[in-house]
Amino acid sequence: MHDLKLVREAPDAFDAALERRGLPPCAQKLNEMDAARRACATSLQELQKARNDASKQIGAAKGQGDETRAQQLIGEVADLKQRIHEGEEQERQLQAALDAELATIPNLPLDDVPVGPDEAANVEIRTVGELPQFSFSPQEHFDLGEALGLLDFERAARMSGSRFVALRGALARLERALAAFMLDLHTSEFGYIEVVPPLLVRDAAMFGTAQLPKFAEDQFRAGDEHWLIPTAEVPLTNLVREEILAEEELPLRFTAFTPCFRAEAGAAGRDTRGMIRLHQFPKVELVSIVTPEQGLEELERLTNCAEEVLKRLELPYRVMLLSSGDMGFAARKTYDLEVWLPGQNAYREISSCSYCGDFQARRMQARYRPAQSKNPQFVHTLNGSGLAVGRTMVAILENYQQEGGAIAVPDILRPYMGGVEVIGVDG
Repeated sequence: MHDLKLVREAPDAFDAALERRGLPPCAQKLNEMDAARRACATSLQELQKARNDASKQIGAAKGQGDETRAQQLIGEVADLKQRIHEGEEQERQLQAALDAELATIPNLPLDDVPVGPDEAANVEIRTVGELPQFSFSPQEHFDLGEALGLLDFERAARMSGSRFVALRGALARLERALAAFMLDLHTSEFGYIEVVPPLLVRDAAMFGTAQLPKFAEDQFRAGDEHWLIPTAEVPLTNLVREEILAEEELPLRFTAFTPCFRAEAGAAGRDTRGMIRLHQFPKVELVSIVTPEQGLEELERLTNCAEEVLKRLELPYRVMLLSSGDMGFAARKTYDLEVWLPGQNAYREISSCSYCGDFQARRMQARYRPAQSKNPQFVHTLNGSGLAVGRTMVAILENYQQEGGAIAVPDILRPYMGGVEVIGVDG
């Protein structure tokens, strides 16, 4: 959600930032809607003052024995009450229309975000690690997993449809091992607080992190009151909704391992085979709640925390700064981590690390009280995958594959795998 004061004071800058997103200007429309709402509010205040004044005069008229005047004033008060009721309804409608308009406008990109309509304008920041060399033609993860009998898409599809998978044996354990490794790293070395959050949230929580209303078709509704979480970003960020924190509490850093659920409504025909794009997938999420001054430094820190997972797994990757047209709706700046997949001969996204400014905080009414001020301010929020567990498994299968189809287990994961060094055909 945007600060209307900034829209009023700098409409040209607001529209210029939207233009960098590839969107038409809307500051004038917002200001006109806001002016109508404020005029209605001013009129209501005048009506309420007139009602209060007339109510006081009724007693005075009766005290003077002027019953005619008293009855006249009683009629005026009744008329004012009706006009106030109508005005309050009009104000609610004007506010609702303004809120609905604001809810569809994405966050504004920072000045150093490259301008472009899509991923073609993304900028490579750095590459890390050497690409693996094979003496054979590397296979894709789904061929490797199915040949091992440990990835089962067919049986999953029978019970749930497309874009689901059942893991067996060593790969089921590998998923558990990856999650435990990531959580141990983030909590013991990077200071994140582990949380086991609800997997079902209400509309207000989804609105708070900007999944609603614009992206409702990408979500799974669960009954009349709840949604399945598309990412743990939703419950972790909403932990501070409608709160006023003390400045000394910040930064707050949360992590969680959860299943995530996405309808993938806009992904028809993309990644239809394998585990890259599923309706249900596991992920370790990182969320930071900070002061405005801490925001950009925290983005670098959060990104480095996610990178460290890839480094310790010895998986080659690159860091991309997303363009204005490729960033998520709530982001002001985003780094994508893209891991190398030799089976695809391509880098693929494994984490997005985003700085959202106060955009989500305004929607959640999440604030803090600065040490030197009595007036609460909105916190700033960040989120990132640390990492997507399924895609990390994909990367391990493809980068650690051996001739004949066995999979070497990365050294860092072997203690979590009971000492298993190679996943072979026997599972």
